[in-house]
Amino acid sequence: MADEKKLSAGEVRKTIAVSLAAAFGFVIALLWNQVVTGGLKVAGIDVALADFDLGAWLVFLVTAVVLTVVMVVLIIIIGRWGSK
Repeated sequence: MADEKKLSAGEVRKTIAVSLAAAFGFVIALLWNQVVTGGLKVAGIDVALADFDLGAWLVFLVTAVVLTVVMVVLIIIIGRWGSK
């Protein structure tokens, strides 16, 4: 077993950074799914069981935009940390 590789701190940071970026991207996707679903409901296309009106859809839209910006910033910060 002379071929065993030792993990360096940089490799661990890079792996954690990639995993967190993927998780943040997943959160963004889930939020935008709700925004799109709500928008379709407002347009009269019933694709979900939940009752959406224009106000609820706008709340989802604002929430999705704000959290998207926050998650993208976190992805950039963690990506820089992981590349050290």
